[in-house]
Amino acid sequence: MRGPMSQPFLLAPIAECAPGPPRAELRLAVLGARGVGKSALIVRFLTKRFIGDYEPNAGKLYCRLVHLEGEQVAVQIQDTPGCTQVQEDPVQVLDALSRCARWAEGFLLVYSITDHSSYELIRPLYQHIRKVHPDTRTPIIIVGNKADLLHARQVQTKDGLQLANELGSLFLEISTSENSHGVCDVFQYLCKEVSKIHHSSSTDKRRSSIIPRPKSPNMQDLKRRFKQALSPKVK
Repeated sequence: MRGPMSQPFLLAPIAECAPGPPRAELRLAVLGARGVGKSALIVRFLTKRFIGDYEPNAGKLYCRLVHLEGEQVAVQIQDTPGCTQVQEDPVQVLDALSRCARWAEGFLLVYSITDHSSYELIRPLYQHIRKVHPDTRTPIIIVGNKADLLHARQVQTKDGLQLANELGSLFLEISTSENSHGVCDVFQYLCKEVSKIHHSSSTDKRRSSIIPRPKSPNMQDLKRRFKQALSPKVK
């Protein structure tokens, strides 16, 4: 059995959220097979740097303040250990990820366009998340990474689109190594969708906490009763 795995090598440390007044907090998770570029994807988003060489990780939680539509929010991103291939033991893999699935509010499911087996793992991952989060508002985005390696492509773009349409998910192909624009677009969109759920839940709570206003009394009925009370009793 392997011992504890070291953390990914970074050119610069990713700062934790600074202490201060409480801010909106979004919890995201990045899932996928080994070697699809999950850690590189997260670090690219947080630092704009691309680092291609990582040691296998045991799962690292990143926390960073991000500007989202003029508001500063604390984003926590769980980098999960690389899943085994679906042909091995998908049940064991999914059970190990259940805790992460329950914790997170938004998900990126990542495969490599150069590894068809990583693509095959996306469907069971998606189905497992939907069991944990039956509310279809929980955003799940399917990401085909390493789109720059066209010479080694094993998964066509149309296959990714077809899978996303079948599952009712958003799909995007990106190249983490070439630029940060696509990576930032994916994370920004996911943050916005999670934030919408937060605002919707807050509105629902406020509505449920409002005490209904008592029905206005019938003034004509009150006047009639008042006159009856003041009139002399008939013997």
